[in-house]
Amino acid sequence: MIDEGYTKFIVDWTDRKPLSARETADLERWRRPLVAAGLVGYYEELGIGFGNISVRAADAGQFIVSGTQTGHLRTTGPQHYAVVTSYDIAANRVSCRGAVQASSESLTHAAIYELSPTVGAVVHIHDMNMWNDLKSKAATTHADVGYGTPEMAEEFKRLFRETDFAETGIAAMAGHESGIVSIGPSLEEAANRVLQLQER
Repeated sequence: MIDEGYTKFIVDWTDRKPLSARETADLERWRRPLVAAGLVGYYEELGIGFGNISVRAADAGQFIVSGTQTGHLRTTGPQHYAVVTSYDIAANRVSCRGAVQASSESLTHAAIYELSPTVGAVVHIHDMNMWNDLKSKAATTHADVGYGTPEMAEEFKRLFRETDFAETGIAAMAGHESGIVSIGPSLEEAANRVLQLQER
């Protein structure tokens, strides 16, 4: 069953003005091919969006991420992104600013950025065929860990320590049907990693 789309953490949402076009230009650019490939989108039958992307912000410890429930949008603007200004994984809390709340996967993104300063972008997509293939080959989270939780955040720390996730930049989320995470020093690299996997 697809488990997606709603926020499981406590949100402190302030300063609800849209971000600047400069802050979101790279995200908008790389979201487009992911949407065109069906890797970010909307489950019509469930009425929920899927997939999200983020990039490190200029301010230390912050990142810019697509807003919750924006998967149905073919194109986005600055009003569809949020800056995660602070977070507490153990307390299950995220603080953000922007015209929309940060993605329901923001805690996972936050944990991944903590893993290494070389991680500059995180792409979370959905593709059932790729997911089924990767679960037997790639770094994979435990099946009993749900998305958007402190436990999932901790799972990615485990993958970074115990698997080849740091080298390959790709992981399957066994407890989050069809969910896959790609990381890279840039959005271009993180996005192209899953786009190229889909083409194989």
